Amino acid sequence: MPGLIKRNDIDEVRSRTNIADIVGDHVTLKGAGVGSLKGLCPFHDERSPSFHVRPQVGRYHCFGCGEDGDVFSFVMKTDHTTFQEAVERMAARIGFELHYEDGGQASDHGNRARLISANEAAREFFVDHLTAADAEPARRFLGERGFDPAAAERFGVGFAPKSFDALRSHLKGLGYRDDELVTAGLLSQGDRSPYDRFRGRLVWPIRDVTGSTIGFGARRLLEDDKGPKYLNTPETPIYHKSQVLYGLDLARRDISKGKQVVIVEGYTDVMACHLAGVTTAVATCGTSFGVDHIKVLRPMLGDVSGADTSTGGEVVFTFDPDEAGQKAASRAFAEEQRFAAQTFVAVAPDGLDPCDLRLNRGDDAVRRLISTKRPMFEFMIRRLIDGHDLETVEGRVSALRAASPVVAGIRDRSMTQGYVRSLAGWLGLDPADVARSVDDAGRASSAQNALERSQPKSVSDGRQSITSLPPVPDEPAGPSLLTLPADLTTRTERDALMAMLQHPATVGFELMQRAARARIENSALAVVRDAIGASLDRFDSADWLDVVLGQTPSPFDTLAKELAVAPIPEREGREITTYCRGIVVSIVERDLIREKSELLGQSFRTDMKTEPERWREIQVRIAAVEAERRSVRQE
Repeated sequence: MPGLIKRNDIDEVRSRTNIADIVGDHVTLKGAGVGSLKGLCPFHDERSPSFHVRPQVGRYHCFGCGEDGDVFSFVMKTDHTTFQEAVERMAARIGFELHYEDGGQASDHGNRARLISANEAAREFFVDHLTAADAEPARRFLGERGFDPAAAERFGVGFAPKSFDALRSHLKGLGYRDDELVTAGLLSQGDRSPYDRFRGRLVWPIRDVTGSTIGFGARRLLEDDKGPKYLNTPETPIYHKSQVLYGLDLARRDISKGKQVVIVEGYTDVMACHLAGVTTAVATCGTSFGVDHIKVLRPMLGDVSGADTSTGGEVVFTFDPDEAGQKAASRAFAEEQRFAAQTFVAVAPDGLDPCDLRLNRGDDAVRRLISTKRPMFEFMIRRLIDGHDLETVEGRVSALRAASPVVAGIRDRSMTQGYVRSLAGWLGLDPADVARSVDDAGRASSAQNALERSQPKSVSDGRQSITSLPPVPDEPAGPSLLTLPADLTTRTERDALMAMLQHPATVGFELMQRAARARIENSALAVVRDAIGASLDRFDSADWLDVVLGQTPSPFDTLAKELAVAPIPEREGREITTYCRGIVVSIVERDLIREKSELLGQSFRTDMKTEPERWREIQVRIAAVEAERRSVRQE
C-alpha cells in the first residue's frame, strides 16, 4: 500500500479541477448570481433548488440539507469512494501524476478504480468476441431487430463466449485476481472455483453518468441456457441497480438540454429510440422504476416545485400492453407525485415496444410514438374506467368511484377541474355529480392521511412509542443565513464576509487585515469574522476556506460554509473586484466613522485649556482616523 498523497499534489489537483464539471455530471446547474451556480441537491429529495456551487471557490453547499464540501467530498459522497480514491480519480481525469509520501504508486486493488478497470477490460473482451464464429447467434439476434454492426459498436454491445472460464482466464492474464472479479460481479463463486457469470449471452455494458463501465446486462440466446432471460450484474460496491439507468451516459446531456426523459423497458428499446432520434431514452436494469431513479433524474431535469407543471420538464413512460406492463404503469403512477415535471405515457396502438415499432414501421414511427404521448393521469383514469361496464348505471357509478381518487390526487388544481369535465364526458355523467364525487374522495384521502399521521410509529399497549418522538439534538442548531435578520446592517456585514471568504486575493491582504478588526454588530457573523482574522497567516493558501472553517466553532460552522458558497449579489455595471473591495471597505469605513464619532465626543468633553495634552492627543487620533478613511476609500 502506498503512503499518503503529498499535500501539495492534493492542492494542485483541487485547484486544477473545475468542480462545476464534476457536479454537472449529476446535477443540471444554472446561473445564480456572480460566479455562482445552483441546482437540485443530489443528496436529498427537493423540488426547489437549494444546492449552490462556487467554481471559483471550489466548494458546494446545500442550503436545504446542509451537505457541504469540495470536489473530493462530492466524489466521495456520490461515488462512495475513499478520500484517496477521489483524489486519484480527479488526478487521472486531468492527467496529473501524483506523488506519495513513501514514493509508492497508487493502489487500485479492491477499490472503485480497480473494479471499473476490470469491467472495462471485460467490455473490451465481449466486444472483440462479437465477431467470433461462436457469436453468430448474437449477431443474428441483433440483425433480426434491425441493429447493424455500427449500432452494436455505438452501444458497446458484445458477446460472452459459452465457456466456463474464458473471461476469467483473459482477465487474470491482465493481472486481476479472482476475488476482485467476484467482487466486480464478473465471476460467480462455484463450489471449487469461480466461473464466468455471463456465458453464451449477448452483453450490454451498463455505465454510470461519467461513462465508466460498472456492470452488464446479458440476454439469453441459446436453447440449452436454462438461466433467466436477462441476467444482470449483481449488487457490487460500484453497481446498485436501483440507482442505475441504462443509457443515461448517452442521454444525460440531451435530458438536461431538452428537459425530457423517456423511460423504456429494455436495452434494445433504448437502442431503437436513440437510433430513431429519441436521444433521451433510458431503461432500468433488472428492477422496476423507483424512488432512487427519480432522485437521479430530477436534478438533470431541473425538476423544481410549483403548482404550474406545464412549464416544467417531461417524463415519458413507455409500457408493454401485457399484464407486466400494466403493473409497471401502476408502480410508475404511484411515484408520479415525486416529479414536479409533467408525466406522460406512450403506448403504441398495436402494443409494439419501441424496438419492434422501429423494426416494423421505421424510425419515424418511434418519434411519433413519443410525440403522441398521453398525460399519465389520463392514461390511468381511462385504464380504471375501462374495467367497468359503462353501458349500465351501476357500471358508470362504480367507474366514477374508482376514478375519483385519482382525479382528487392531481396537485395542479386547474388540471383537476379539466379532468372532472373529461371524466364526466367519458362516463356520460353530470359534471356537478363528478365534481362532488372527486371532492368527497379528496376529503376522505385527507382524513386518512391525518389519521395515519396521528398514529404512533410503533405500537405497544396502545401508547405512543418513544421511537416516534423527535430526537433531542446533542447541541443547539447553529445560526445560518436563513436565521440572520434582514436589516441593512446585517446584510452589509454578511456580504462583506462572503467577499472575504470567497475572494480573499481580490480584497487584498491589507484590507482583509483591517476588516478583521472591524466591529461586527451581528454576534454570529462576528464569530466568523474572528475565524477569518485567526486564519490570515494562510491568506493565500489553496486551502484557505478549510483553514477558516477549522477556526470556526462548531455551532457556527454551517453559517461559515453557507457564506463561503452563497451567491455574490449582482451589481449591474460593476466588476467583481470593484464590488468585493467596495463592500469590505464599507464595513471598515463604517468602523472608522464610528471611531471618529467617539473621538469627537471625547474632544467636546475635553477642555483644551485645562487638559491641553489630552486634547491634542485626541486631535491627532482624529486626523489619523480621517487619513485612514481617505486611504481606504481611495484603494
